[in-house]
Amino acid sequence: MALSSFVTASGAWALGAASGVASTDAGRTVKFRDGTIPALGQGSAGLAQGRHPQAVEEEALRTGLSLGMTLIDTAEIYGDGRSEKLIGHVIAGQRDRVFLVSKVSPNHGTGHGIARACEASLARLGTDHLDLYLLH
Repeated sequence: MALSSFVTASGAWALGAASGVASTDAGRTVKFRDGTIPALGQGSAGLAQGRHPQAVEEEALRTGLSLGMTLIDTAEIYGDGRSEKLIGHVIAGQRDRVFLVSKVSPNHGTGHGIARACEASLARLGTDHLDLYLLH
């Protein structure tokens, strides 16, 4: 499986909104007033859907991490949560290396739905926090 199938363009879109782009040993970053994030990330919309063996998908994510693509983007709806579980398995023991992004489905965007969806995502990802949480 080609690693390029997991690369997301969200880092490129962030470049226009950022105050600067820099290269570091870990790769390109985007600098905002209150922090710096990786310019390239790994998307996960196609993961954990049975198209490829789980071990192959896990290895693709690990390879991306080793190449400096430490932003991982996922959503509760990707593979009905299975993508988040797969990512949680891969990042276990190295959560501090990853800028983790997840998204809430619009049908959970009312009342306490966002909080419940976030808690479920955190449980699937095996972490106590997200670095960025978006409305999908």
